[in-house]
Amino acid sequence: MPITKEKLVELLNNDLSEEYRACVQYTQHQGVLKGAMYQNIQKELIIHAQEELAHALTLANQISYLGGFPTVIMAAAKTSKDNVEMLQQDLEGENGAIERYVARIKQSEELNLYHLAQQLRNILAVEQEHAMDLEQALGK
Repeated sequence: MPITKEKLVELLNNDLSEEYRACVQYTQHQGVLKGAMYQNIQKELIIHAQEELAHALTLANQISYLGGFPTVIMAAAKTSKDNVEMLQQDLEGENGAIERYVARIKQSEELNLYHLAQQLRNILAVEQEHAMDLEQALGK
């Protein structure tokens, strides 16, 4: 079934709620991580949180440009007191984002929204970097 602009806006709003979650989750996780071996990834999580906020701003602008109304609803953040579990939660979030943005790029191009597809490619590249950082920290 072909995608409509209205459905794409709905999906982008879901992505926006996930970006809010990622920003908050990274902020919380970097504050909770303990141990010298996690100092490097702790610094990376601060950067990740800032980049996720930038993604949210991009999505909000694109949703508005497409005639939609950007959501203020945040997907539920995952928490843990275990360092490895926290990083695994973050990695799962990034892998989900990568899957969603690959689909969203195809959907955007289906509607000839190449400007949106380019913005999503930029976000996708950063999400892939985040996943690589987390995999490295987890020894994967």
